[in-house]
Amino acid sequence: MTGLSGEGELTADRMIELLLDQGSFSCWDQPVEYDGDEPSYGATLARARARTGLDEAVTTGRGLLAGRPVAVVVSEFGFLGGSIGVATAERITRAVERATAERLPLLALPVSGGTRMQEGTAAFLCMVRISAAVLAHQEAGLPYLTYLRNPTMGGVFASWGTLGHLVLAEPGARLGFLGPRAHQELRGVELPAEVQLAETLAGRGLIDAVVPPGQLAEVVGRALAVLADPAEPAPAAGPAHTPAPADAWESVGLSRLPGRPGTDAVLAAADPGVVELAAPDRALVRALVRFGGQPAVLVGQRPGSAHPFTAADLRAVRRTAGIAEQLGLPLVTLVDTTGAELSAQAELDGLAVEIARCLSALVALRTPVLSVLLGQGSGGGALALLPADLVLAAEHGWLAPLPPEGASAIMHRDGAHAAELARSQGIGATDLLAAGLVDRILPERPDAAEEPDAFADRVAGAIAAALGELTDRPIEQRTADRRTRNRRLGGG
Repeated sequence: MTGLSGEGELTADRMIELLLDQGSFSCWDQPVEYDGDEPSYGATLARARARTGLDEAVTTGRGLLAGRPVAVVVSEFGFLGGSIGVATAERITRAVERATAERLPLLALPVSGGTRMQEGTAAFLCMVRISAAVLAHQEAGLPYLTYLRNPTMGGVFASWGTLGHLVLAEPGARLGFLGPRAHQELRGVELPAEVQLAETLAGRGLIDAVVPPGQLAEVVGRALAVLADPAEPAPAAGPAHTPAPADAWESVGLSRLPGRPGTDAVLAAADPGVVELAAPDRALVRALVRFGGQPAVLVGQRPGSAHPFTAADLRAVRRTAGIAEQLGLPLVTLVDTTGAELSAQAELDGLAVEIARCLSALVALRTPVLSVLLGQGSGGGALALLPADLVLAAEHGWLAPLPPEGASAIMHRDGAHAAELARSQGIGATDLLAAGLVDRILPERPDAAEEPDAFADRVAGAIAAALGELTDRPIEQRTADRRTRNRRLGGG
């Protein structure tokens, strides 16, 4: 490999050097021979081979990442723009199938303009072949991670490039379906560059994170520690806490205090090595995490975010739940929300439909689901994350169809009756426990902001113990228990 580069700066050999332990890479590739009848294409391939030192636009093999065996598929942009022909697709497919047979995590690092135009429809449909192999790998419960380099376009982006359990990207990478030249020619207008920028896609939840190449090995290593390593023995659950009933309106006020520990504090109290996947200013938090040695996939809410909780966030919740199920990991949901977005755009985006789909996805999930009501639990934004096998609630957490002020506006045409309704609707944690809507209450001081670290540590410890309890239950028992629980919710 020569280190030559195309539009991007990261060649296949350089990516292998950055990602894998030195000297650990073993190539799986078999020689490729072109037997077509188009002389000019044959000459083009010969020039690409001479220029790059490679026989195709992708290199595959096995190596070690921090001592962990992994399989890799690495594209080379210098070879015909990393385009995918039939031979390229066959090489990728065989690598995916071998990784599945050897039960290896698979890391794909595409950089590509898409389908190889010289080979037309046959090459285009090979994206289905690759995607089918990837699906079989995932159905075997094996991690599949992708790192999209600059550029990743067309059929590669629209198939195996974005099918990863985690989809990471190079900073500044152009990622999209139609390249700028083709867009200009076909549509007659220029496509704004920021539309296909990695950072734009990450901000909209379409990819999971933007990671500099030099940090990729460390991030992937932490991710695989959650996705692939077995759980450790779980800590024992502490004694049940049944506090004296709190004033519900007082709990509402306490849950809204600035500095009250929320999702970010709980993540900080988790085991070292958290891989956070969402942008830091988004309402939705997604992460790979361990609590007390128990691996989990987590989604949570950040009530102080500059962005409301949107339909796109709920689609990301469902995707995260699917990842948990494919890899056999528990899902943890942290509920702390002022509610979902209320706007005309939210209606057009199908917010209510996405809430329904989240409810369905979490109810049907075959892996354990643990929900924690950390603070505010307002409306459909809370409801979407609450279906679970076990629900924990902070002592001053609360759950209501609307904030008490909103309920007062509906019932009395003013906000003056908010306190009265908070007390009468049974929204406080002790009311929820008595009604069987939550299972355990987590103690907190009246002002959790005065003891944020201790409160977050208690929550993290309770999560660890609950995860151990849930994962110890046979799936048949857990499914039956969940069905019974859901049937009884709300009484009646």
